[in-house]
Amino acid sequence: MPCNKDTTPIASYADSLLQSISEITASVVCIELENEQFTEIGCYLYRVSPVIMELRTTEYTPVNAMEILQSLSKSVSLVKDLVEKYQRDSHLILDTELRSTMSQLEEVIKCIGECLNLIPSSTFRGQEYAEVAVRSLSKEMLNARLELSQNQVLQTKELEAKMDFHEELAKEDQALPESDLYSINLELSMESYESYDMPHQVEFFKCTSFGSQSTSQNISRSMTLPKVAQYIEPLYETFYCPLTKEVMDDPVTVESGVTCERNAIQEWFQKFKNSEEIFCPITGKKLMRRSLNTNIALKTTIEEWKDRNDAASIKVAKAALSLAGSERMILEAIKDLQTTCQRKQYNKVQIRNIGVLPLLINLLGYKDRNVRCAALELLRELVEEDDDGKEMIAKTMDISILIRLLSSSHRPVRHKSLLFLLELSRSESLCENIGSVTGGMLILITIKYNQSIDAFASEIADEILKNLEKSPDNIKCMAENGLLEPLLHHLNEGSEEMQTEMACYLGEIVLGHDRKTYVAERVAPTLIRMVHSGNSLTRRSAFKALVQISSYHPTCKILVEAGIVQIMADEMFIRIIHNEPMNSKGEAAAILANILESGLEHHTLQVNSHGHTMTSDYVVYNIIYMLKNSTPDELNINLIRILQCLAKSPKPIGTIVSVDKETEASYTLIELINNPHEELAVATIKLLITLSPYMGHTLVERLCKTRGLPENLIQCPTEIVRISEKQAVSAKFLAELPHQNLTLNLALLSKNVVPTILQTINLIQRSGTRTSRYASAYFEGLVGILVRFTTTLYEPQTLFVARTHNFTSVFTELLTKTSCDEVQRLSAIGLENLSSESANLSKPPQIKRTKFMKLFSLPKSLSVNSSKKKKIPLCPVHRGACSSQNTFCLIDAKAVDRLLACLDHENIEVVEAALSALCTLLDDKVDVDKSVSMLSEVNAIQHVLNVVKEHRQEGLRQKSFWMIERFLVRGGEKNASDISQDRLLPATLVSAFHHGDVSTRQMAEKILRHLNKMPSISAPNYTM
Repeated sequence: MPCNKDTTPIASYADSLLQSISEITASVVCIELENEQFTEIGCYLYRVSPVIMELRTTEYTPVNAMEILQSLSKSVSLVKDLVEKYQRDSHLILDTELRSTMSQLEEVIKCIGECLNLIPSSTFRGQEYAEVAVRSLSKEMLNARLELSQNQVLQTKELEAKMDFHEELAKEDQALPESDLYSINLELSMESYESYDMPHQVEFFKCTSFGSQSTSQNISRSMTLPKVAQYIEPLYETFYCPLTKEVMDDPVTVESGVTCERNAIQEWFQKFKNSEEIFCPITGKKLMRRSLNTNIALKTTIEEWKDRNDAASIKVAKAALSLAGSERMILEAIKDLQTTCQRKQYNKVQIRNIGVLPLLINLLGYKDRNVRCAALELLRELVEEDDDGKEMIAKTMDISILIRLLSSSHRPVRHKSLLFLLELSRSESLCENIGSVTGGMLILITIKYNQSIDAFASEIADEILKNLEKSPDNIKCMAENGLLEPLLHHLNEGSEEMQTEMACYLGEIVLGHDRKTYVAERVAPTLIRMVHSGNSLTRRSAFKALVQISSYHPTCKILVEAGIVQIMADEMFIRIIHNEPMNSKGEAAAILANILESGLEHHTLQVNSHGHTMTSDYVVYNIIYMLKNSTPDELNINLIRILQCLAKSPKPIGTIVSVDKETEASYTLIELINNPHEELAVATIKLLITLSPYMGHTLVERLCKTRGLPENLIQCPTEIVRISEKQAVSAKFLAELPHQNLTLNLALLSKNVVPTILQTINLIQRSGTRTSRYASAYFEGLVGILVRFTTTLYEPQTLFVARTHNFTSVFTELLTKTSCDEVQRLSAIGLENLSSESANLSKPPQIKRTKFMKLFSLPKSLSVNSSKKKKIPLCPVHRGACSSQNTFCLIDAKAVDRLLACLDHENIEVVEAALSALCTLLDDKVDVDKSVSMLSEVNAIQHVLNVVKEHRQEGLRQKSFWMIERFLVRGGEKNASDISQDRLLPATLVSAFHHGDVSTRQMAEKILRHLNKMPSISAPNYTM
C-alpha cells in the first residue's frame, strides 16, 4: 500500500528505518570478506521493509508499535555500523574478530525476528496472507545461522569492471515495499519460505550487485527484476551489428574491414545482385569482392559474453521466482528463462542445476492460471528430449500434482499439463511412476474417449497412453480402467514373455460381461495356442485367462467354435503329467463346466476324433473315475459341476446311475458332504439332489451308513442372517429323498431332529425370509422334512412324534402365515397325508360292556365318577372321537377354510395340493353324506367350480371332477341345482370329454349324465 505523509513519531521512526535498510542493502555487496553472510543479512533486512511499511500505514496500529520500531531501530543501527566498518577496512579484520562480529550479527537478526513476532494479529485484519508472511519471516530469522565460509574468496579485478545497480534496485523496492508482502499467494507462502531457504535470496543479491554505479542509473525505474539480467555485464559496442543494431550471432568481416551479422550483409549484397559495383553499407567504399570472413575472435567473445549473461540471468530469474512477489514478476522471470533455454541447450542444464525446478513445481499450485500455464510450459521445455532432466523431475516432483491438473476446468492448463505429461511419458523410467498415480490412468482414458469435447486433449492423451504401454503394469492398469486394447494387442502380437504376462493379467482383472465377449473374439485362438506351449508359466496364464472368459455364458460359443472342448477333454483324460510343475486338469474341468452350464447342446460338443461327445459314456466313466480317486478339492468341484450338467440329460443320467452301481461312486459323493471345503460340499449335495429321483433309496442306504449323517445335515442357525447355502441345500436334500423310506425317517427321529426343525421354522417366521439370501430355501427344506414323516405314520415312533408336536396345527398355520408358494404346497401335502390317517385313528367310544365286566362293576350309586362323567363328542365325518392332535382331524384343526382359500391361489401346484387334501374328506372311509353337508356349509363346491374354470391341468381336473361328482351324488338337490346353474361348467366338461385322457373323459361323461347332458347308461364308480 502507498506511504502516507505522516509526522507522527511512528511515521518518523518508520521512515528512518526504511532509509537505513536501503543504505545497508546497497552497501553489503561491496564487502569482499564473507560476502555471502553479509548479503544474507541484507536480504533479511530487505524483507523486513514491507513489515515496517505495514506498521507505518495500517489503520489498526498496535499499542506496542512504537516499542517494536524502537527495538528494530537499535538492531538496524548496529547492523549499519558493522557493515560500514567492514566496507571501509575489511582487509584489516582478524579471523577472531570476524567470528565475534558474525555472532553479534546473528543475535541481531534473531532480535529482529523476536520484534516481528510481537506484532499482534489485530494489525492484519482482513489480510490473513500478510500475517502468514510476517510469521514465516519471524520464524526464519529466529532460526538464522551465520557461519564463516571455509574459503575466504576475494573479489577479483573483474568485479570492478561490472556494473553495480543494486542501489537503484533497492530504491525501487523501497518505493513499492508491499510487492513482496501482499502479493504472496496464501497457499504457497509458508511453503516458499520453509522449503526454499535464504540461499535463493543470496543469489539474487549476488547477481544484481555486479556492475558500475553509472550503468545502473540508466535502468528504467519501472523495470521489473527479470529484465535487469540483460544489464548484468557491460555490452561492448563492437558486439552490435551496424546494420541490425542488435548483438551479432555470426559476425563476418567484409573487404572494407567492417564487421556485420552474416544474414544482414548477405541481404545487403542481394540489393546489388544485378550490379557490377558493390559498396560497403557503412563506409560507402567500393568493394572488389563479395567474400565474407568469419570474425572468429569476436564471435568467440560474444559467445562467452552471452554465456556469462545467461548464467547471471538464470540466477536473477530464480531469485524472482523464489520471491513470488507478483504475477507479473513471475511471468517475466519464466519468460526470461524460456528465452535463455531457446538460445542454448546447455542453459537448460544450468537452470535445472541451480534449483529452479522446485520453484516451478511449487508454482503449479499458484492461484493465477496464467502462472500455472507458464510454469508447465517451462517445465516441459526443460525436460524436452533430455533424459537427465526427466530423471530430476522424477526425483523432485510428485506426479500426482500434474495428474490433478488434468481435471482443471481451464482448458489451457489442461493442455499444458497434457503436453508436459507427454514429454515425461517418453522416459521409460517415468512410465511406471505415472501409471502408479491413483486415478491417473482413469483420467487419461476418460480424456481419450472425450474426443467430441476436446479433440486436442484426446489426441495427446492417446499418445501418452501409448507411451505408458512400455510398462506391463500400466497395461494392466489400463485394462482395469476400461482400456483393453493395449493388453489384447500385446497378447496377440507380443513375445512369449509378454504374452504370458498379458494372459496372467487377463486372468486377474475383473471384466464386465460385455467386455468378455469382445475379449473372447479377439484372443481366444491365441490363448488356445498358448495352452499347447511347453512353457508351464505360459500354459498356466492361458488357462487362467480362459477360465475367466468362459465364466460368461455367451462367450462359450466363441470358445467352442475355436476348438476348446476337445483340447480341454484331452487335458483331463489323455494328457499325462510327467514331473510338470503345472497340472492343468483343474482349469480344464472348470472351463468345460462353464461351457456345459452355458446352455449349449451337450450332445453337439465333440470331445475327440472318435465321435465321442460330452454326453457319451466315455466322458461319464472318465469323470466318475477321476472323482473316485483322490483329487484336489478344486478339481472335484468342477468334476461335480460337469456331472450336474450331464445329469439333466436323459442319456447321461442313466449312465451315471449305471456306473454308480458298478463302482459305488455314491459312497464317495456322500463322504464329500462332510468335506470342510463348503463349496465342494454344496456342489456335492446339489448333485445328490439331482440324482435322488433315480437312486434315492440307494443314496439313503449309503447316507445312513456314513458317520455323522444324516443328523449333520440339519443344524439350527443361531441367527437367520447366518443361514448358509450348505444348510439350505442340506435341508432340501433330506426333503427330496424318498419320503416313505422308513430307514431315513427313523434315523432322523433317533437324533431328535423334529424339535430343532420346529424351533428354526418359528425363528424364520418371526424374522422373515428376506433377512438372509438362503432363508427361503432353508425354510422350504425344513417343511419338506416334516412332510416326509407324515408318510410313515403307521410306524409307532413316527405317529408319536406327529401327535406330540401336533403336526396338523403346524401345517395349518403354515398355510396362511407364509407367503412362500412351496411352503404352502408342502403344508397342504402334509395335511393330506395326516387326514388320510384320520379315519383309521378315529374310533367310536365303547357303548356295550360284557357280562363278565358287569359282575365286577360297582353300582351307579357307589360309583365315584358317575356324576362327573361327560359325554365324549363324536366327529360326524370320521364317526369317532377326533382331535387335531391325536387323530389329525382337519375339521377340528379348522384347516378346511384355509384349504379352500388355497384353491384361489395363482400357483397351480398349491391349488392341486389343497384340492387333494380336501378330497380326503370325501373318501369312502368317512361319512361322505356328513362331509358333503359340512363342505356345503362353507360353499366348497363354488371354489371347486372356479378351479375347473381357471385351470386345465389334467390331474387338477380329475380331482375337481371327482369332487363335483361326489356332490352331485351325495349332496342332494341343492348342490345339484348349484352345480347345474353354472353356465361355464358344461362347456368345460364337453372340452374335457373331447380332449382329456381316459380317466378325465370318463369322469366328465359321468357328470354330464348327472346334469342330463348325455344319455344315462350304467357306468363304473371311481374313487380317488
